Amino acid sequence: MQIESNSSNILSVLDNFTLDNPDDIARLVAKNFRKRRVEKNITRQRIAELSGVPLSTLARFEQKGLIAFESLIKLAMALGYTSELKDLFCAPKFDTMEELDLIRQKSNDKRAYAKSKKR
Repeated sequence: MQIESNSSNILSVLDNFTLDNPDDIARLVAKNFRKRRVEKNITRQRIAELSGVPLSTLARFEQKGLIAFESLIKLAMALGYTSELKDLFCAPKFDTMEELDLIRQKSNDKRAYAKSKKR
């Protein structure tokens, strides 16, 4: 019994370290959306009415994770998740000190430029 418990704990930890791909992320967002909708006891029909997103679009999103960004925004607004969506890409992220230095240098720039080649 102890071995089964340890192996299931290890597997649950490993699930958090799998490499994500766009489809997995989309399905996870859809799963989380559905969970929040059900927790608030809102039917698909009602959230479609509140958001203005067609019921067929909502069903496809919850089943497959497929949705246009504008429709996702409308659903987030209808469930009260506007600020969470607004915070997407809000804070700079970096992996190295070099990236952090570049972020600081470019913080007021309006566009990116190709790296110049050194001769």
